[in-house]
This record gives sequence, structure tokens and C-alpha cells, in this order.
Amino acid sequence: MHPPVDSPPHATGPGIALRVAAALVLPTALLVLLVAISWDPLMALDGDIARTTHRWAVDDPDLTQAFRILTDWVWDPWTMRALVTVAVLRLALHHGAWWLALWLTAACVLGSLLSQGLKAAVDRERPVWPDPVDSAHFAAFPSGHAMTATVVCGLLLWVLRLYGAGRLLWRTALAVSVVSVVGVGLTRIWLGVHWTSDVLGGWLLGALVVALAMGSYARFRGAAEPR
Repeated sequence: MHPPVDSPPHATGPGIALRVAAALVLPTALLVLLVAISWDPLMALDGDIARTTHRWAVDDPDLTQAFRILTDWVWDPWTMRALVTVAVLRLALHHGAWWLALWLTAACVLGSLLSQGLKAAVDRERPVWPDPVDSAHFAAFPSGHAMTATVVCGLLLWVLRLYGAGRLLWRTALAVSVVSVVGVGLTRIWLGVHWTSDVLGGWLLGALVVALAMGSYARFRGAAEPR
């Protein structure tokens, strides 16, 4: 029986992840700026989409109720945090990968702080309807649901890749992650609690956090290895 180690067997270099992070910085910063200054074309597009999807939500209460269950329970940020907590505990206690467990924890905390910080800084109002189908609290931008799902699913896929997950497990996890990340964003728009750009911002910021976590961890491991 092999002793637990503090690094996964299939770790790769930081290059690709950091290049992805660099590529995400500009569109993410641009979207934050456009939302912060309430750029008219973006606001108009958000409004058009929101009015259309809200009308659909009101007209189809059964589907709307299903989306409420998905967004409030299956894809809720606390559900996502519970999943990554299980992964962190397994990495630390079963594999002895304490540094990787710490990196996942730090990435999730960073994502939450970034989300809440931007909500406070931008202070964007959520859509308001005379006949709402759901409600939400705090400022709108970015979508915390979309960002948390992106961060958690991205990190878990990264861990599976690091530990050489089999083809079936990898494809299943990838499909579930894509459905979850896209699905939670669409439900937030459908339920009328977020503008489309809020969800897009959550996706971009979440992807940026994941890419930075991957790249910084690979660079840390490279610096820590004996030469």
C-alpha cells in the first residue's frame, strides 16, 4: 500500500492555465465596467431578455416551479460548497494532499469574497416585476449562483483530471458540470432574479478564479520541488 502524498500524480505545468486566466481578464474587466457605468446598449439588451423570459416564466408555472427547485436546492451555492467540502476532506484525509485541499478551499473563499465585493461595489439592482415568480436578496452583479457553480465544478473537474479519472467518470462529471453551470445561469434569468449580464459575469469571474487556482498551484508545486 502506497503512503499518501501531498501532490497528485498527474499535475501539469502552469502555462496553459495562466494563459487562460490572462485571456479572461480583459473580457471580464470590460463586462464589469460596462455594468458599472450602466452602458445603455447592454442595459437595453438585458431588459429585452428579462421581459421575454419573465413572460415565459409567468405563462408556464410548472416549469418555473421545477427551475425554482433546481436553483434553490440542487444548484444552490451552499449545495455546491458542500460538494467541494467533501472533496477537500477526501483530498486531505484520504490522499494526504493537504496543499491541494488548501488550494481548493482558498479558491472557493476567494470566489465568494470577489462575488460579494463586486456586488457591494457595483450595487446593481435586480429586476423588479409586478408579478414576480421568485425573489432574491443582495445586489445583482455578479450572479453568485452562476459564479459558485463555475468555481466548484471547475475545481472538481481539475481534481479529477489531476488524479487521472477514467474516461467514463470524466465524461460523466464533465456533462454534469456543463449542465449545472449553464443550467443554474439560465434558471436565474428565467426566474427573473438576475439580468443576463449578471450571469455572464458570474461565469467569467468563476472561470478566472479556477484558472488562477490551477496555474498558481502548478507554479507553487514547481517551485517547491527539489532541483
